[in-house]
Amino acid sequence: MKILIQMEGFIVSATSRTYNFQVTDTPGEFRKFSVEVSLESFQATPLKFQDGPLITRERLEQELDRETEALHAEAHMRIGDPDILQYLGRHYPPKMRTWTPPSKARATDRA
Repeated sequence: MKILIQMEGFIVSATSRTYNFQVTDTPGEFRKFSVEVSLESFQATPLKFQDGPLITRERLEQELDRETEALHAEAHMRIGDPDILQYLGRHYPPKMRTWTPPSKARATDRA
């Protein structure tokens, strides 16, 4: 059976947006997942609020694809700089991909 992923909405807090999903991979059985994006990520990177549902869904799909019988996806995940870089590389033209995480920017400044 193919996995069905449904977004159930999101919750905005003072520091983040948390997107909630329901995943059905066995008929009649479902699991709940949440993927959090810090509000700072929307301000410090080219990521837009409109990107929230897709970047979080893609992260969830990535974790579900890695699942095995012994290792299941975590119920709560966070979007980090590597996720944002990968997302921008897939969905934005090269001009938009000039953002680098602060940790990488500091390392290149020293070189």
